[in-house]
Amino acid sequence: MTRTIEKIAVLGAGTMGARIAAHLANAGFPVLLLDVPAKEPVARAAVGALLKSKPAALFEPQLARLITPGNFADDLPRLAEMDWIIEAVVEDLEIKRDLLARVDKFRKPGAIITSNTSGLPLHKISEGFSSDFQRCWFGTHFFNPPRYMRLLEIIPTPQSDPQAIADVARLCDVRLGKGVVHAQDTPNFIANRIGTFSVLNVMRVMQEMDLTIEEVDALTGTALGWPRSATFRTIDMVGLDILGHVVRNMTTNVRDERSELALPDFYHALLEKKYLGDKSGGGFYKKVKSAPATPGAPPQRSEEQRMAFDWKTGDYRPYQPARLAALDMAKNVEDTGDRLRMLLNGDPRDKAQKFYWTVLAGLWTYAANRIPEISKSVVEIDRAMRLGFNWEMGPFELWDAAGVPNTVKRMKEQGSPVPENVEKLLAAGHGSWYQDAPGAPSARAYFDLESGTWRDVEVPEGVMSVATAKKSRSTRGAAPSRGVVRKNPGCSLVDLGEGVGCLEFHTRMNSLGSDIVQMVTETLAPASGNGNGGDDFDAFVITSDAANFSAGANIMMLLLSIQEEEWDDIDFAIRGFQRMTQAIKFSSRPVVSAPFGMTLGGGAEICLHSSARNPHAELYMGLVEVGVGLLPGGGGCKEMTLRALKHAGALTTDPSRGFHGEPVALMESMKRTFETVATAKVSTSAVEARSLGFLAGGDRITMNRERVLSDAKNYALELARGGYQSPQMKTDIPAPGENILATLKLGVHIMHQGGYISDHDQKIGNKVAEVLCGGAVHPGSPLSEQHLLDLEREGFKSLCGEKKTQDRIQHTLKTGKPLRN
Repeated sequence: MTRTIEKIAVLGAGTMGARIAAHLANAGFPVLLLDVPAKEPVARAAVGALLKSKPAALFEPQLARLITPGNFADDLPRLAEMDWIIEAVVEDLEIKRDLLARVDKFRKPGAIITSNTSGLPLHKISEGFSSDFQRCWFGTHFFNPPRYMRLLEIIPTPQSDPQAIADVARLCDVRLGKGVVHAQDTPNFIANRIGTFSVLNVMRVMQEMDLTIEEVDALTGTALGWPRSATFRTIDMVGLDILGHVVRNMTTNVRDERSELALPDFYHALLEKKYLGDKSGGGFYKKVKSAPATPGAPPQRSEEQRMAFDWKTGDYRPYQPARLAALDMAKNVEDTGDRLRMLLNGDPRDKAQKFYWTVLAGLWTYAANRIPEISKSVVEIDRAMRLGFNWEMGPFELWDAAGVPNTVKRMKEQGSPVPENVEKLLAAGHGSWYQDAPGAPSARAYFDLESGTWRDVEVPEGVMSVATAKKSRSTRGAAPSRGVVRKNPGCSLVDLGEGVGCLEFHTRMNSLGSDIVQMVTETLAPASGNGNGGDDFDAFVITSDAANFSAGANIMMLLLSIQEEEWDDIDFAIRGFQRMTQAIKFSSRPVVSAPFGMTLGGGAEICLHSSARNPHAELYMGLVEVGVGLLPGGGGCKEMTLRALKHAGALTTDPSRGFHGEPVALMESMKRTFETVATAKVSTSAVEARSLGFLAGGDRITMNRERVLSDAKNYALELARGGYQSPQMKTDIPAPGENILATLKLGVHIMHQGGYISDHDQKIGNKVAEVLCGGAVHPGSPLSEQHLLDLEREGFKSLCGEKKTQDRIQHTLKTGKPLRN
């Protein structure tokens, strides 16, 4: 029988335990957080630290109210109320066993109890405990920080109740947004086992090839589809002591074909000197203040110089950017698989090529030999590395991209051992670990080593991707799924089945250009009847599988038009963008936007005009045009004004009543809206996006990134089947008017006089205020939505003509940072 899990306790208020508690609070769970008794309560201090943590552990500070601190001496009886108890104390077998024995005296029968151990044997921790404890006991290994790292490894023991595991897995998937991977009860489980080998192997190759720290980080970063922080920068972020602990656990408890790998001497030297990474002010990298100015010279603004560790000398030296010709060429190859093949098949004398081959051949061999030791399939290993280490592709997916047959041939030519498992794959007549399976829910199948057959990659119900929908050619519900219906270089219309179409952006950073504007407008124009495929759908979703929803409009193209003084073209482009957002808002069929990650500028405007929004919890949304010297010109200001008026109760369905609501409420609402737009505020979560006015009260938030598309599709179907009626363009909007405009401009003037903003900031702020207020008109004067759009367009164009705005755009394109001029 499925358990109801409502109350949760976390034992241990260290960094990991406190952040697990924080993420449970993010999901709306009340949490009891316990630690040892002390003069200064440990758990209470941990909750206070959560409010200051960077990156933020909580979606918003108010969620800390859901965490109740306590201690092991006084509050263990309260565990009788808990449905799930998570142990996260220090990694010491006896300490864990002693605490859990005390806990078991108060735990109610059937209450689930799990450990966040990063590698201690689960069966050893629970040895000798009651049968009820053993049935409810297994591992739940969160990765740090739990809010951002999606991997959750679940590790059963032979006695674990499968239903209890299923209940926790479902909760962690849907409520906590975790990607659940089932691991064997072996040291370091899956991700840390493979990841630890990879790090140690990289360090070994670095020393053999006499590479620098900077060169290795350049080689093991985005070029390989690994995180930008690569190897040593990642270790600095995680902590050298944390990696040291994980390595010690593996080297103590694991005996395999690469057991000789260990942390090098230079690593131990850093540990001895307490250089633990970012938390200690330095690790493999650190920053130091620049040398003092010449005596007698005027004082200079202090600057920091980046230093890197020289593993050969044991000292720090100025950071030296890596200069590797192969990587410079690889930057021009967008697809990771194509880039990998280019890097592996380059000049054998090139050190980048030699590094990649040595590192990856070792990784593939090690990973293949770990089946079934740490996992029964390649799928769990790949998924664990994608979710736990943020690799774009797991080791077996990387192997497929490089080509299994030709890499095995190369291994044999060099006399390197070839894993028995890959020989089994090739002997069965197959040349890859995965293949397309259009009829499967995941549209992928994998080679199952145990049975020697292809099996569908299973996905939980409700998990869906655009990539899978593109490959589908099946009947789902009442309507067939046809894959890609239409596409152009910037956008595709994809059939999701059941009468729902998906508008998917696929430009670089999903920047919004003419291709996207054209596709969205033609698809959503009411009753278009133009044979473009849009009329075949009852509802639409706007989303993609990318890392970010959209970085906004393509400002490079805008800058080129400005430099060529093509003002008519700029006007035409803005009108076209506004037509697109209006097509979204006034579509006769519901349009649900499903944003995630960076949703900036024009991307935010698309969401603001949608019938509803179903974002991922990690939503960084904002109207950021002010940062490049502009203002929102695609209807963003208009929609924010409408939201401010509605929030203040100033919008009414009866135009004869004029204002409906207190002027003070309207003033406060407009001030908040102006601050959000004029300071280019970006939400740090979907929860904060709601408080900033970017999301409406009825909008839904999905915790699991893999469920966003399915949830948005279901939301769109609900709206369509509920008799959706598109809104009508308003012509009677009560203008905030000249009084509020004067107040906002006064605030801008005070900021300028105080030296907080520049002359150009003041000009932009005043222009934003004019557009939001509908101009210097009498308060309550009826305005149309088109009037507000016209104000936006004219304000946007006027700022385009400013030299300082052009400088800001150019600087941002060059550096990725805003310019304050």
